[in-house]
Amino acid sequence: MTGLGIAAPNGLGTDDFWKATLAGSSGLARVTRFDPEQYPSTVAGEVPGYVAEEHIPSRLMPQTDHMTRLALTAADWAIADAGIVPGDLPEYGMGVVTSASGGAVEFGQRELQNLWSQGKEYVSAYQSFAWFYAVNTGQISIRHKMRGPSGVLLTEQAGGIDCVGHARRHVRKGVPVVVSGGVDAALCPWGWVPQIASGLMSTESDSERAYLPFSAEASGYVPGEGGAILIVEDEESARRRGAAQVYGEVAGYAATLDPAPGSGRPPGLRRAAENALADAGLSPADVDVVFADAAGTPELDRIEARALEDLFGPRGVPVTAPKTMTGRLLAGGAALDVATALLALRDGVIPPTVGVGEADPGHRLDLVTESPREADLRTALVLARGHGGFNAALVLRRAR
Repeated sequence: MTGLGIAAPNGLGTDDFWKATLAGSSGLARVTRFDPEQYPSTVAGEVPGYVAEEHIPSRLMPQTDHMTRLALTAADWAIADAGIVPGDLPEYGMGVVTSASGGAVEFGQRELQNLWSQGKEYVSAYQSFAWFYAVNTGQISIRHKMRGPSGVLLTEQAGGIDCVGHARRHVRKGVPVVVSGGVDAALCPWGWVPQIASGLMSTESDSERAYLPFSAEASGYVPGEGGAILIVEDEESARRRGAAQVYGEVAGYAATLDPAPGSGRPPGLRRAAENALADAGLSPADVDVVFADAAGTPELDRIEARALEDLFGPRGVPVTAPKTMTGRLLAGGAALDVATALLALRDGVIPPTVGVGEADPGHRLDLVTESPREADLRTALVLARGHGGFNAALVLRRAR
């Protein structure tokens, strides 16, 4: 992993995000992108200070959603961070695999409103693709002339890990460079209502109390926008071109699907973690920190805490969920966790789970709260679950 590009509710750009994360600075607040007064949930994480015209060519503005603009910007930063000049590499030697959830719903909502209120003549021709869930992959590919193997993974919050796993697959097949990760943005009524309907969103109006995973006061999650774009490369190719830095290595990856409700079979999160460790050739004792999925609902938190206890023992490994400062970012969430884990491995520090004074004693977790914890970090396990039963686990190793 040689390049990072981050757009998050508590920081625009990798440096700003990392400083804010270590300082415990939250980006959660009352929604401003639309009026949430009529809805039971009113808190979200919005990316601050982003002016699209400063980052996106004018010709792309009419055909892109806020989500895609953030993704293009993060991709630009990640490519530059890795020291890659796309024109110097074969077009078919660069691929793009990103994650998605519902696509560019804000663009789609606007154009459907135009259709209903004014007629078909007022619907943008770009509606034919700008809303599409694969649009981020397509626009990044076109912008940087990356014609290699590409794709999009629709496993909601788990997608940010799944796309890294697929990027690794392409690299193993001989593709030198793959742009991966995910960026999402669904902070509009069309994206808000389906999340409320899930019954998993917090209805707490106090942004400091709305999202408290693993706490006795957990009452649901808070959504957010943004994510991270990551550069995945073949080690030899990166060395040959003189990569600016290596943040870490993808050591293991696995994905599972939960059984049907009522089947009596256990959830698949623990199996995903076990399979990822087996893929990496490691044991639970080799893991120095876990970046948790941290659903924020009592039942889902209990399932994850039990999986971690069974795998590592009671309080057997430091666990953190810095997403309490950003909210859950749908398809961008796990990608941001992967980027955060890489920065933690680089700097030897575990970022905090802000807002949660201490974990519910019933969970028996060594949850890192309130302030960062310095540690000799060599290996990190990142977990994610997507709505619908998707589980994904990624093992990252510190750069050698």
